[in-house]
Amino acid sequence: MVNSILHVKDLKIYFPLVSKFFSRVKGYVKAVDGITLEIKKGETLGLVGESGSGKSTLGKGIVCLYSPYSGEILYKGANLGDRSAKELRQIRKNLQMVFQDPYSSLNPRMTVASMLGEGMKIHGLCTKGEIKGRVNDLLQMVGLPRDAGTRYPHEFSGGQRQRLSIARALSIDPEFIVLDEPVSALDVSMQAQILNLLKDLQGRLGLTYLFIAHDLSVVKHMSSRVAVMYLGRLVEVLRDEEIEERARHPYTVSLISSIPKLDEEEKGKKIILEGDIPSPINLPEGCRFQTRCYQATEQCRRIDPELKDLGEDHQVACLLC
Repeated sequence: MVNSILHVKDLKIYFPLVSKFFSRVKGYVKAVDGITLEIKKGETLGLVGESGSGKSTLGKGIVCLYSPYSGEILYKGANLGDRSAKELRQIRKNLQMVFQDPYSSLNPRMTVASMLGEGMKIHGLCTKGEIKGRVNDLLQMVGLPRDAGTRYPHEFSGGQRQRLSIARALSIDPEFIVLDEPVSALDVSMQAQILNLLKDLQGRLGLTYLFIAHDLSVVKHMSSRVAVMYLGRLVEVLRDEEIEERARHPYTVSLISSIPKLDEEEKGKKIILEGDIPSPINLPEGCRFQTRCYQATEQCRRIDPELKDLGEDHQVACLLC
């Protein structure tokens, strides 16, 4: 892909299940199981799927919070797995993350100014005298008053804390930010404000986003392309503006049908999936979606489909497509 800033190749992130006796590994939780994707500089790639599909694990793996079981993460062509600790520290300055719960991700014992200035000190981005001015600029950029720097996280509302999380991510001038369900804990009016803020910052600073959410309507609002994830794998990737017309995978179609509709006729077309997402410890045979798919055939229960290219930035992993 032209101008890609991040390239993930066959990434697998497994968590070992260790027996209490003899500390033997008796299996793995296959949270991410063979993901390949590219993200272009300046775009927003939306990653959508149900809880338990591995979205957050993939995001944390990309910013090196989890170590890969296998596969590669290439940032501007540099394999993050081959870097020394010193080199990785420099690269990771450009890869930041905004977490779902802003309260638990902020240090309750540090003032806002201390939090925002910490990364600047570690990476030597500005002198001690310049930090205060830089902190004030960040607070203004995310829509908070300057006196917020003297306060603690518990003194802010949920929406304000998320603004602080965004400011902290921006404090070391990153190029790429993973947004892990940044508005799911907020009310609707505050969601709109945060989404508009993220779009504005992207335009002003030239940022690249991986936007993770379980709500497809929110992803559609933010993204230029959408990747649909199910049980550790990508099942479909396509351009945002074409998702309702060109979606081919039954899982993507069911997610689209769950978006609230005003039209009475459209309301009746909602597809309700039976059962729950299977365990990533004991994966089903064949296609991973076949246990819940309303179009599954005998072939789907035997063959695990690969992601195939349909052209025009459209990929799908389905035997029926």
